[in-house]
Amino acid sequence: MKKYKKIIIYCGFLFSITGMISSCTSYLDQAKNTTINPDDAYKNFTNFQGFVEEIYNCVPDFANNNNNNFFNNGDDEAWQDNARNQGALVWKIDIGDFWAWQKESGCVNWFDCSNFSSTANDPRNKGLWPGCWYGIKKCNLGLKNLSKLNGTEEEKNLIAGQLYFFRAWFHLHLITYWGGLPYISSVLPADQKLTLPRLSYQQSADSVAKDFKKAYDLLPDEWDKTVAGQATASTITPGDASSKNVLRVNKWMAIAYLGKNYLYAGSPLMNMASGGAEEYNKDYCKKAADAFAVLLKASEEGSCKYKLCPFSQFSQNYMTLSGSQIPYTSETIFRGTYWGELGSSVSQQYLCAGILWGRSWSQYPTANYVNYFGMNNGLPINDQNKADVADPNSGYDVNYPWKNRDPRFYLNFAIDTQKMINNVSNPSAKPNQYANLYTGGNYCDPLKGSNTGYLLIKFDPIGFNQYDGLAAHQIHPVWMRLADIYLMYAEAVAEGYGDINTPVTVFNKNAIYAINQVRNRVVVDKTTDARLPGVNAKYLTSVESFMSELRRERAVELAYEGHRFNDLRRWHLLAKYPYNVKTRIYFDRAIPETNNANPANLFTDKTTPQNNKILNLREVPQYTRNFSEKHYWLPLKRVDVSMYLEFPQNPGW
Repeated sequence: MKKYKKIIIYCGFLFSITGMISSCTSYLDQAKNTTINPDDAYKNFTNFQGFVEEIYNCVPDFANNNNNNFFNNGDDEAWQDNARNQGALVWKIDIGDFWAWQKESGCVNWFDCSNFSSTANDPRNKGLWPGCWYGIKKCNLGLKNLSKLNGTEEEKNLIAGQLYFFRAWFHLHLITYWGGLPYISSVLPADQKLTLPRLSYQQSADSVAKDFKKAYDLLPDEWDKTVAGQATASTITPGDASSKNVLRVNKWMAIAYLGKNYLYAGSPLMNMASGGAEEYNKDYCKKAADAFAVLLKASEEGSCKYKLCPFSQFSQNYMTLSGSQIPYTSETIFRGTYWGELGSSVSQQYLCAGILWGRSWSQYPTANYVNYFGMNNGLPINDQNKADVADPNSGYDVNYPWKNRDPRFYLNFAIDTQKMINNVSNPSAKPNQYANLYTGGNYCDPLKGSNTGYLLIKFDPIGFNQYDGLAAHQIHPVWMRLADIYLMYAEAVAEGYGDINTPVTVFNKNAIYAINQVRNRVVVDKTTDARLPGVNAKYLTSVESFMSELRRERAVELAYEGHRFNDLRRWHLLAKYPYNVKTRIYFDRAIPETNNANPANLFTDKTTPQNNKILNLREVPQYTRNFSEKHYWLPLKRVDVSMYLEFPQNPGW
């Protein structure tokens, strides 16, 4: 997109200049032809596309706003105990202070920002709330002036399709967090009194759906295949990651988000908010399944470029070890602009342990969330039909709790005795070379260590510490990838049609098939290419039983990629036990029988830490999030709900 930053800056400059000229006409006697005609932005495809490019810059980079994990606000992460007064959004959410999303609270987060800019090349100048409203205005302005475009039918469709897509995308993400809102489908006159009422969630979603449908009809499957897109097409292969067209929205993105929009509208929370019961709305779920089916059918038939990536490339969905390669795989559907890391601060954030950097804070994976990661035989460690009861067939061993786990476990978490530092020439590095997470270990230091018994390494390759030197890696989780579509399809089919066994859409695949496609791509044994088995038969006896495994699969597959908070909310589970409790583990190391060495310094297997025996494992509550019904929605800004009576605050706030 670098090539288009010039266009973006030009358009921003164009409109700022236009504004200044219009405000100064009464003071300056201007010579003929010295002003910029505002219609120049729309007169041809190149100029109009430059106008549209600015809208892409309104999509925030939720992971790199401050190079931290503050976007994981479900039951998945715990904030450092001694640093809770620093105002991190993770902790603010835990204590029920949902006002903290607003810049007025002083809390650093990706929802809002103090100096929003649609043209600045800085993730800190982006925020979901200001970006969505600004982007909606831009979309409506573009659609209002679409008739001024002197171009081919293809060019007009490309421009219109992008504008309809983003108007829908911005509204969808606003209602996801704040509930039903007015659907702004035209440029609002500055001198007109606002009276637009808040719609119900499902009413808002219906308007979102109309725009995504228009976008689907107008947009191409790949920009590289269009005449207009040739100027910015890849020089290698169509649609490859280096193409400037990769970020540009296409019809598959539109149909994918149409499905997500319908599934959210049909979820229990949104159905309740629209006057229904605390249950799925089957009609919306059927619409969601039908939309997802179009994309999945195209994917498996080879008529679109999106495919589940090989498991060997799994981490490239959110991170690369190359300083120049932005995370991207064949399953990347939608990601926003990447503005890069925040300079030197990257060496101090995204910490998997404060002790590795000498810092007094970090974020750690909760034990309750780690428990969602089952065994490599496909079974959960706890029977999903009986809460907190171990599954006797899983093979889980309390003395070897990290052995033979789902391979995705090891991509996300570091465990006791795992090697964390390679270079121990520095004397202070030696005691920290291995993760001492046992009770009393230095990795559990209350100031610099884990308060859960685990470390999160999903975004931190081993060697990312002050002793080995900064690893040149890029972190950029995507907004949507194909695995998410398979899982949402399975959910929509199960809840919409009440049938997990029968193919009911044009995709001609049932819910079980969809979830197993995601699981079966996970390689358990590289030598034999053994794969993670599908959902066990014991969970295929009913929709309810199936859904317990589907919810667990979403927690595992999409871990720490920003989905969990919204999933718990839309399922209406956020305030319910056990989802409102964050836990930690304590355990002791087992001293080898042939040696009386100190367990702090000795363990038998230094290469495969999951093979080391532990004793006295116990899981205890760390804290309980005392949420009420109001915590299912973020509060609107007080200044906004004071504008007019038809725009009320969310209940309870």
